[in-house]
Amino acid sequence: MQRILFPTDFSENAWNAIVFALSLFKNEECEFFILNVFQLGSSGLVTTINRANETRLYEITKEESKRGLEKTLKRIEESYENPKHKFNTLIRISTLTNAIRQVVFDKDIDYIIMGTKGATGLKEVFMGSNTYKTIKNVDLCPIIAVPDDFKHDTIETILFITGLEHAYHTYEIKPMIDIAKILNAKIRVLYLGDINTLEPHQKTAHELIQKRLKGVNHELVILKKEKPINITIKELVEENNDIGIVCMINYWHSFFETIINESVIKKVAFNTQVPFLVMHLYD
Repeated sequence: MQRILFPTDFSENAWNAIVFALSLFKNEECEFFILNVFQLGSSGLVTTINRANETRLYEITKEESKRGLEKTLKRIEESYENPKHKFNTLIRISTLTNAIRQVVFDKDIDYIIMGTKGATGLKEVFMGSNTYKTIKNVDLCPIIAVPDDFKHDTIETILFITGLEHAYHTYEIKPMIDIAKILNAKIRVLYLGDINTLEPHQKTAHELIQKRLKGVNHELVILKKEKPINITIKELVEENNDIGIVCMINYWHSFFETIINESVIKKVAFNTQVPFLVMHLYD
């Protein structure tokens, strides 16, 4: 059974991420956890009045969170009834990343699925930069960031961008392989650079990646790096309608950020046109 976490601020973008996940895993046995997180500011003065005010604020905010979660559950039940799916709601008073890390650990979560931007106006912006913070700081399980205007259709190809800097173990890329099997999709492994100038460890990674993907429809593509990587990804997605998910491995001092000096993960997370799957290495 898949165990999926939805962090939500009750925005339409957060809802769209839920819709994507419900469609992606429609034929899978799943337990979903819908998480709303809030924080209370401290006045800094410990008085009876301040404590009373903070208690009232806590009760009001918690009740709003509870109503929002109930409304989300009702919306799911009305539109996406599926006997294979079970739902739980969670409220946490913490920072977003701390709350997510705790839930991932406690509930043995397989995927975090969240939007790329959140509510605006009177509400605090929740997703946007927080999506990147989650990708950067929550390394316990894979994360899928879903853009607000993405409509789930047939996904034929997962584009896996790699610098061939690591000989990935099968378990490290298993989240991508599992989704490819669920979608019956091809994995297109893309290396941007010159195959003739690979370092020895990159040659080893190049040889091993095909073994790791044995049993999965896949292809290896090598292109010259003529533009920033995030621009190349954007153009490939625009030019190839079959690409429905972009996937990368995120880890400290990666090839992309140390050799090319690009914060590719951050740029793709903020500008993705299709869902962005980020996996982590287990050192």
